[in-house]
Amino acid sequence: RPSHFSSRSGPPMVATASRTYSVMSSARPAPELAPLWSAPGEGERLWFLGALAIVRVPGEAVEGRFALIEFLFPHHASPPLHTHPQDESYVVLEGRLRVQAGEDRFELGAGAIAVVPAGVAHTFRVESETARVLVLSTPAGIERFVRDGSVPATSPTLPPADTPRPSPQQLERIFLTHGQANLGPALAPED
Repeated sequence: RPSHFSSRSGPPMVATASRTYSVMSSARPAPELAPLWSAPGEGERLWFLGALAIVRVPGEAVEGRFALIEFLFPHHASPPLHTHPQDESYVVLEGRLRVQAGEDRFELGAGAIAVVPAGVAHTFRVESETARVLVLSTPAGIERFVRDGSVPATSPTLPPADTPRPSPQQLERIFLTHGQANLGPALAPED
């Protein structure tokens, strides 16, 4: 039977060929990991700071080696210039991003990829109306940051304008907890 990552409330569950376990618990998979898969759009759905994040492969399912998150970002979405302890790879599925990584600035369109090594200051801005982007966190960790700053999404869309967000003080604690250092502003539309 197909495996999938549940989007219902409560701790997310991961189904593998051999068993199901809570990805929020300390339960560890058997020493020999089983394959897992999901259908398009399936996963732990979260509204994260104005975007939809779908955790497609949680780090807990692969002993923390990586995590894969699918994002739907709105027009001009841009995080502050920051670093974190994970490599962050982008695969643009739809839309267009302007990326700043270190001293480099470049554009990514549908089908393009970029890798930002851990510790390199980076940000991006969505240049299209929306952008759907797969983000690979190596090792896992970015998905835990996203979870801590999110609320469960009730639909696979961008969040409504009144969706709760963490306060600046809560965000600062989340950044510190996950090793993210904010170094500068987001990219402005004129950048």
